[in-house]
Amino acid sequence: MEGVENSRESRAGISARDMAQIAVFAALIAALGLPGAITVGFSGVPITVQTLGVILAGAVLGARKGTAAVLVFLALTLIGLPLLSGGRTGLTALAGPSAGYLVGWIPAALFIGLCTARILPKYPLALGLLINAIGGLLIIYLFGTVGLLLRTDLGVRAAITTNWAFIPGDLLKVVVASVVAKGVHRAYPGLIRA
Repeated sequence: MEGVENSRESRAGISARDMAQIAVFAALIAALGLPGAITVGFSGVPITVQTLGVILAGAVLGARKGTAAVLVFLALTLIGLPLLSGGRTGLTALAGPSAGYLVGWIPAALFIGLCTARILPKYPLALGLLINAIGGLLIIYLFGTVGLLLRTDLGVRAAITTNWAFIPGDLLKVVVASVVAKGVHRAYPGLIRA
């Protein structure tokens, strides 16, 4: 029966299993918004746990499915579902200072997924940590900083230093995502197709 499911792919080359995995990770990102958000500093950008879901999507599902999961989640918020932490919708968030961070989720998941595929099947933890840190911190912070420059009156220096408040929590998310991804890839080799 498993072979039959895998052979049924849509015209886009996505199987029912792929669609289910994408939906589960979009739901995971939504569920990670339930604890709410803590706004620190003067930027108005909240600290959330949802970035963990974005990192996990790329690290576990790979570039194609991980990015699709993030896109599905963002699409749901853009049509008005209050799935972002604090019960915000995508339109509300994109109109505010956190717009760049949300947009950065897409290239972050893509980068993490592409790089993770290159280190499989072993998934060395040190490389997983590095990949997830670059995607989950540097890429998202880059987009977030640009968003802050466009959506606030902050200067370049202030927009960059705003990210410092997020680093400890985001490093913890990187460690958790890397350990989880290593365990998943050990238990389910071939989850990310090359």
